[in-house]
Amino acid sequence: MKKRTNVSSGTIWEGKIGYSRAVRIGNLIEVSGTAAIDRDRIVAPGDPYQQTRFIIQKIEKALEDAGGSLSDVIRTRIYVTNIKDWDAVGRAHGEFFKDIKPVTTMVEVKSLIDPNFVVELEATAYLMEE
Repeated sequence: MKKRTNVSSGTIWEGKIGYSRAVRIGNLIEVSGTAAIDRDRIVAPGDPYQQTRFIIQKIEKALEDAGGSLSDVIRTRIYVTNIKDWDAVGRAHGEFFKDIKPVTTMVEVKSLIDPNFVVELEATAYLMEE
């Protein structure tokens, strides 16, 4: 049986909603949808480039807490509130993943949980060795 490890970032939402920042089972790590919030402060409200950079850094921390790294990422999912932001979001994503090149999807959504959030990302990582 594979061991399950839940990674928490300590936000109140994890307990209220019932989710983990990341979950690792065996060599697989799934990272929850991640927005640009630092404790109770929204980072770079309305700025898709800066929000994406901040989000990927949060994802990196969650992966490290689960025993992985960005280089283990095999898939990202990107949700934007304005598809015209694709270039700024893609530029930031590329700064972190240009050599890793995970598969990815970017879709426009009507809104995110706060109108100041313009992008949200999820990630899937697979560790080659456990």
